[in-house]
Amino acid sequence: FQRQSYTAYVMENNSPGVSVLSVKAHDKDSGNNARISYFLEDFLVNGVSASTFISVNAESGEILAVRSFDYEQTKEFYIRVKAQDGGSPPLSSNVSVKIIIQDQNDNAPQVLYPVQTGASVVAEIVPRSADVGYLVTKVVAVDVDSGQNAWLSYKLQKATDRALFEVGLQNGEIRTVRQVTDKDAVKQRLTVVVEDNGQPSRSATVNVNVAVADSFPEVLSEFTDFAHDKDYNDNLTFYLVLALAVVSFLFIVSIIAILSVKCYRWRRERIFYKSGTNLPVIPYYPPLYADVGGTGTLKQVFNYEMCGTTDSRKSDLKFVRPCSQSIIRLDTDGTQTLTHVQEHKKIPRDTDNQVIDNDVRKSGCCRLHLAPSTTVFIALIKHL
Repeated sequence: FQRQSYTAYVMENNSPGVSVLSVKAHDKDSGNNARISYFLEDFLVNGVSASTFISVNAESGEILAVRSFDYEQTKEFYIRVKAQDGGSPPLSSNVSVKIIIQDQNDNAPQVLYPVQTGASVVAEIVPRSADVGYLVTKVVAVDVDSGQNAWLSYKLQKATDRALFEVGLQNGEIRTVRQVTDKDAVKQRLTVVVEDNGQPSRSATVNVNVAVADSFPEVLSEFTDFAHDKDYNDNLTFYLVLALAVVSFLFIVSIIAILSVKCYRWRRERIFYKSGTNLPVIPYYPPLYADVGGTGTLKQVFNYEMCGTTDSRKSDLKFVRPCSQSIIRLDTDGTQTLTHVQEHKKIPRDTDNQVIDNDVRKSGCCRLHLAPSTTVFIALIKHL
C-alpha cells in the first residue's frame, strides 16, 4: 500500500453508497503476478461484521458506505483492507483504515429543568423583599451533538414584566434586574429560548412560572385560579366544538328532510297526473235537482228502467215508450231522490234498446219516470 494506515471522514446522515476513501497498492512483479485485487477482511465493528458498514471495490480499492451513519451511536471505527495479487501462490498484505463520523447539527437542545408538566403548575417563589440580582432559578439544558453544535445560549423571549427579570446568556440563570415592589403582579410568566451554535441552529423553549409573594397561601390561591382558568378554557373549547358539531348535524338533517318531502310531493303529483289521464271524468250534480218549471228540453214523458249489479260492466239502461201518466216525485228531506209513482204493466220495448246481458235481468232494477220538463244526468258508478 502507498500508506501504512488511512483515515477517512464521513458526515453523519450520509446516503448509502457514498464513497468514503480509495486505497491503492502496487506490485513490482509483472503480468498476473502484478494484478491486484482488494478485499475487506472480516472485522467486528461494535459487535457486528464490518461488512454491514463498509464495502470495498475489488478492482479499484474504493471504500463505500453501506449504510447511513449516526454520530450519536457510532463516532468512529476501524476496518482492514487486504490487497492480493494474482500469482500462484498469491501474495497479499493489509492496511488499517480508520473511519471517523463527523457530527451534524441534527438534534435540538433538551431542557432538563424546569420540568414541563401539563397536569400541574410549577412556580418559583420570589419574595417581595428580594434585592437586585436575586437568583430566581436556573434553566438547565443539554445537546447530544458535539463541538459547536452543543454550545448553548439562553435568551428571554417573553415575560410578563421584562424589566424585572433577565436570563444569563451562557449559564441560563434567571435573576432580578431591579427591586421587587408591591405593585408587581403575583403571577409572572417567562419564556426562555435555548439555542445551539450549529449551522443552522436548533432551539427549544421552556416556560417558567414565577410567583412574587411573601406567603405561601397567597401563591397557592393565585396559581390555583390560574390552573382553574386553564381547565375552564379547555372545557369551553370542547363545548364550543361539540355545539358546532351538533348544529351542523341538525342543519344537514333538516336539509335532507326538506329535500325528501319535496321529492315525495313531486313524485306523488307526477303519479296522479299520469294516472288521471286514463280515469273517466264523473261529473257531480247536487241531489234533489229537478226542473219543474215546464221549460225542459224533452217534449214528452219518457220511462227509464235502470238495472245495476255489483259488476259495473253488467249494468244496463232500458228505455220504454212515452207514458203521460208517469211522473217524477222529489223527496224534500234528501233521503230518496226519485220515487216510482206508477208502473206500466205492458209497455213494448224498443228493439234497439234490449238488454244485452241476461245477468242484468236477474239483478234488482228500478224504474225512473221523468217529466218532459226535467233534465237529468245519470252517472253509472262502479259498485252501485
